[in-house]
Amino acid sequence: MDTRFPFVDWFRNASPYINAHRGRTFVILIEGEAMASGHGEQLIQDLALLHTLGVRLVVAFGIRPQVQAALNAAGVEPARVDGRWVADSSVMTHVEQVASHQRLWLEARLSLGLPSSPLHGVELSVVSGNLVTAKPLGVREGVDFDHSGEVRRVRATAIKELLAQGSLVLLPPLGFSSTGEVFDLDAAEIAQHAAVALKADKLILLGDSEGLADENGTLLRQLTPAEAEPRLAAAEPGSELARHLSAAASAARQGVARTHLLCWRDHDALLGELFTRDGVGTMITEHRYEQLRPATLNDVGGLLELLEPLERRGMLVARSRERLEHEIDDYLVIERDGMVIGCAALHVFADTTVGELACVAVHTSYQGGERGERLVEAIERRARQRGLSELFVLTTHTAHWFVERGFKSASLEELPTLKRETYNHARKSKVLVKTLS
Repeated sequence: MDTRFPFVDWFRNASPYINAHRGRTFVILIEGEAMASGHGEQLIQDLALLHTLGVRLVVAFGIRPQVQAALNAAGVEPARVDGRWVADSSVMTHVEQVASHQRLWLEARLSLGLPSSPLHGVELSVVSGNLVTAKPLGVREGVDFDHSGEVRRVRATAIKELLAQGSLVLLPPLGFSSTGEVFDLDAAEIAQHAAVALKADKLILLGDSEGLADENGTLLRQLTPAEAEPRLAAAEPGSELARHLSAAASAARQGVARTHLLCWRDHDALLGELFTRDGVGTMITEHRYEQLRPATLNDVGGLLELLEPLERRGMLVARSRERLEHEIDDYLVIERDGMVIGCAALHVFADTTVGELACVAVHTSYQGGERGERLVEAIERRARQRGLSELFVLTTHTAHWFVERGFKSASLEELPTLKRETYNHARKSKVLVKTLS
């Protein structure tokens, strides 16, 4: 009978991320719809957990649905341009009231410490204030936007000092001018500017959708800002998708390492994205989350972990640490968020134009995609660059897979002399050869 607790394995696998996130600065946007729909309690508990794990948190929050409800109740119908309402005095009265109410509600929930509550024992200082300066949108296309504004500057030094004192910083969707005026701001724009000004490690945007999907509805795990641009251009102006994509792409281009698009409807989205290797949403980053690159000596430990199960099953010849260190320049690896999940090697034989494609391996959790094919193609490119005309591979389990990729059966006599002399007859590996065009 299996008496293990499933969460224990998850907790062990999450430990590298717990260490990696400690002391880091995350800017998190929670849209007003999350609070209006009753999902705020769970998000607050997750924020408190992140705080206890040492994450420095700046939380921007939206109030659009709450303000709209207040305007409807008051019979006020604001003018709208490209999805943005014109914040005249009647609108601003409700914006200021709702923002104050929402801020107080968040501060109260983050102060909850009853023994029966998930925040029991958590002492969390929450600070808000005039941390965002703003300027008016002014007159655009003949429309005076009145008190609708845009971010002029985020007071990064003040926020950093608050974070250093262990406080969680709240940023309402309001900004203040040097003349003492209050402006209605877009919460996503505030989050973007805060992340850039603070040189945050992450910008996390919690919205209504689970992320971005391709034409088949499959979730896209990672995009560069350039890849996100066509989707931004096609998005409805002023829509949540447009605002979040603009914030994410701009932040990524301005030095924020990773921006994440998550769904507040998903109970596990925030923690699932931060403490699992594959995450649950879409990440926009200038730096590839998964990359194929030349191996270095720092990868030897990861290679040993990747290859050991395959060696144990007889699919690969056992390779010692010493051998891997000696041959490391022959290897390419696929790294996914710090973990080696695939590899392949090109061994070149002196005085020949023949190379060996060796040690093609992909972690069992990441098979079924195109990673193996990417590795083989990369090795072929490397072989051509080195002037090789032919590749051979020895395999016991995957001959058919290599045949599908242009390799053909060959005899032992066709191998270079050195390889032929060291061939392991006990393994009875099949010899396959591919001519490089």
